[in-house]
Amino acid sequence: MNNRILARALATTAVLAVLGTTAACGGGGSNPAATGGAGAANPDSQAAIDAALAQGGKLTYWTWTPQAKAQVAAFQKAYPKVEVTLVNTASASDNNLKLQNAISAGSGAPDVVQLEYQSLPQFVLKQSLVDLTEYGFGDLKDLYTPSTWGAVTQGGVWGLPQDSGPMALFYNKRVFDKHKVAVPKTWDEYVAAGRTLHAADKSIYITNDAGGDAGFGTSMIWQAGGRPFKVDGENVAVNLQDEGTKKWAATWNTLVSEGLMSQISGWSDEWFAGLADGKIATLPIGAWMPGVLESGAKGGAGDWAVAPMPTYDGGAPVTAENGGSSQVVVKQSANPALAAGFLRWLNSSDESIDVFLAGGGFPATVKQLNAPAFLEAKSAYFGGQQINKVLVDAAKSVGTGWQYLPWQG
Repeated sequence: MNNRILARALATTAVLAVLGTTAACGGGGSNPAATGGAGAANPDSQAAIDAALAQGGKLTYWTWTPQAKAQVAAFQKAYPKVEVTLVNTASASDNNLKLQNAISAGSGAPDVVQLEYQSLPQFVLKQSLVDLTEYGFGDLKDLYTPSTWGAVTQGGVWGLPQDSGPMALFYNKRVFDKHKVAVPKTWDEYVAAGRTLHAADKSIYITNDAGGDAGFGTSMIWQAGGRPFKVDGENVAVNLQDEGTKKWAATWNTLVSEGLMSQISGWSDEWFAGLADGKIATLPIGAWMPGVLESGAKGGAGDWAVAPMPTYDGGAPVTAENGGSSQVVVKQSANPALAAGFLRWLNSSDESIDVFLAGGGFPATVKQLNAPAFLEAKSAYFGGQQINKVLVDAAKSVGTGWQYLPWQG
């Protein structure tokens, strides 16, 4: 493998070996995520939440979603006695680091916080989150897709799903059309498209090198058929030499070695500028990306389109999840019933989800995913394309059998 990817793999394996030893020697505490039970619901949970919302109070909410400001405004209009302080944590990695520091310090954590699905287990393992079973959240199961509900309910109900991230290929149609490049259906065609675009204009790259983003790397391995992590209670196996992992690494190493990928860091101002002006021509990424493009790369409006992920064999569509988030209540909250009430409204009320969808979010709720109005909606940013049809099809073609590491975040 390319030295950089090999180094990452070896470093990851070394860290996991240490973490695995630490977890196994954790002083005999049980793993809440592995127990499989969820406890009995409090029959007064609904009344407790309603009473807390009626009485009001102050909450702090950490998130990086662009729709959050409008959602909080709608919530405070519905519940004027509740004051929500919204903190934009900028990104998932910044969010996790700030939360981990606050939990370690014993103070400073928010009441409600956004967590990506792969990051949630590390906070469950530290028993830092409120099990929402006691507030009757188990009754909300049927509102969500099985995969997203399963991600938040291992041994308890640790949060509510907000969105999901089945991967699709976001591409700059203006750039592809200008250079007469067909939308790639296989990864070999994707590499060839990168060569053609960069040869035509040295400032254009097929994508940026996101190899340092572990979430992207694992999603791409997943899509390639790799299943490098096996978790069974406290037994964790890591095999970064499985066929899917090597298949993805070989493809990405070709892009790296031929200089076909921009070295601009993801989520930087320069990255958003490259997306807006077409210098970064594609993004294989999760279905939550439309809202991010609309808010962060406004100059690209009308240029972008969405297609299914390329496959390795040109056969049946197959994709993977990339990100997707839940919201949780942190144990440090001084008013967990009020926080639970805000969370329930945020991720289960039609009013809140409609605001989320209006901002380009991709829901985790079955009702909204299957709604004709959602499927048939035309996106002005994406040139009038009905992008949700592509994204919902992607949600139906996610490869099965994937496992995250207990310390994925």
